[in-house]
Amino acid sequence: IGYDRLHLLGYHDSGMPDTDVNARPDNFANAPLGEAVGRLVAIIRAERPQVIVTYADDRSFYPHPDHIRVHEISGPAFDAAGDPDQYPDAGVPWQPAKMYYVGFSRRRVQALHDEFLRRGEESPYARWFEGDFPNDDERFTTFIEVGDWLAKRRAALLAHRTQVDPEGFWMRLPDSTIREIFPWDEYMLARSHVEDLPPGEVEDDLFR
Repeated sequence: IGYDRLHLLGYHDSGMPDTDVNARPDNFANAPLGEAVGRLVAIIRAERPQVIVTYADDRSFYPHPDHIRVHEISGPAFDAAGDPDQYPDAGVPWQPAKMYYVGFSRRRVQALHDEFLRRGEESPYARWFEGDFPNDDERFTTFIEVGDWLAKRRAALLAHRTQVDPEGFWMRLPDSTIREIFPWDEYMLARSHVEDLPPGEVEDDLFR
């Protein structure tokens, strides 16, 4: 992927709701919010990023307590990192230009679902279309064409060995097929200190 350093916030994994791990006082989800924000502020000030990419509030999609907590601290840390009056011991203030949420649009899920059906296979996304699967695609402001890097994305997912089954449905469609049906990563612009896009225009670059 090309990152240079890995920073740890210093908390235990939060596990899923109603598990013993989730009740641990030292896990991320149970950490004092201000403390966790301060630790992220220190990382932002040390790395001085132009752009931050984080989780949206995805309680209805995948309500992992750690994902939810990442969302809860990202916005406050983005705002505080450039404010010299907040967390003065966390380093020299630095204000990132933009913050994005990642997500899955209905359009992406529809493309993957249709491809499984076209191949005569059972679609793992079928349950997503049972009931009222929301169409909130208008939230997505930025589409990055990643067809040339799908192999790296796949390798990165597979490296997360406790979470991603090499034989699971995430891996069933080959990269060559994904490149044809939906070769984009999607983002929602959540905070910005740069000029707004004209109404209706979408971005193709996180750093513009």
